[in-house]
Amino acid sequence: MKMLITRIVLALRHFQQWLVAQAAFGFLNLLKILPADPAIRFADWLVRQIGPRTSRHRLMLVNLANAYPEKSEAEREAIALASWGHMGRLAAEYVFLDQLFDFDPESTEPGRIEVDGIPIFLDLRDNPRPFIVFTAHTGNFELLPVAGNAFGLTVTVMFRPPNNPYIAEKVFSFRAARMGKLVPSHAGSSFALARQLEAGRGIGVLVDQKFQKGLSTDFFGRPVQTNPLLAKLVRQFDCEVYPARCIRLPDNRYRLEIEPKIDIPRNEKGAVDVQATGQLLNDKVESWVREHPEQWLWYHDRWNIKHSLKG
Repeated sequence: MKMLITRIVLALRHFQQWLVAQAAFGFLNLLKILPADPAIRFADWLVRQIGPRTSRHRLMLVNLANAYPEKSEAEREAIALASWGHMGRLAAEYVFLDQLFDFDPESTEPGRIEVDGIPIFLDLRDNPRPFIVFTAHTGNFELLPVAGNAFGLTVTVMFRPPNNPYIAEKVFSFRAARMGKLVPSHAGSSFALARQLEAGRGIGVLVDQKFQKGLSTDFFGRPVQTNPLLAKLVRQFDCEVYPARCIRLPDNRYRLEIEPKIDIPRNEKGAVDVQATGQLLNDKVESWVREHPEQWLWYHDRWNIKHSLKG
């Protein structure tokens, strides 16, 4: 009987995930009816209506209060609402990703995409060596590996699949066709990334996610746990590290930036200081978020406070 109940519960859970996936696919297919610009604006408007009615909105406001105690409630509410809009845009941009990336280095007319740091892209492509590009959940971060692909720069990207298996399968196939090599985040992902660096290739990682039992660091002056993977890979392969980000601009335009390589902190013996490197990454991401706070995904539980919101 117990086994039967377990099977029924699992079946119901899978059915619920299937229903959620179908609703998401239906919404994205609906957006395809519209041209890109109206679809992106509609998604922005729609998610602004829905987001504040969810439990995640409360988490966002707590995160914003912790990060910006000097701001008024109205200011933090405005940032949260704008952040919901950017999440809607991110969903719509998935549908039109092939159309959005129109960057042509030979064109004299500006398109949707502008790129800052082209010489770095070309140097990494033309002088192969192991390197790491890191970014955060700001702007449309999905455009960065697309840009690398467009420049002929092969980068193996680690990503966290959605919890919904039906959505995860669709997202993986979509990304794989446009972003080069992908490594889903799981127990063996670090070995897959290490093999790429060992072969003299580049990898890309997101560094602003909560990581259980990670490095004890600060983010916006509050304690967080940070994944030590990047620092440990640098320690092992002595590879260069480049920050990169996407910034949404007015009129559904985007600027992609890859910055010069950063100096990795080292201890008195010359070895990579893993702790200090983790903090350095947080400081860089925080500087990005402070420039455009509405473009970061504040609904993530970066400070591990979700348990305090129960009830």
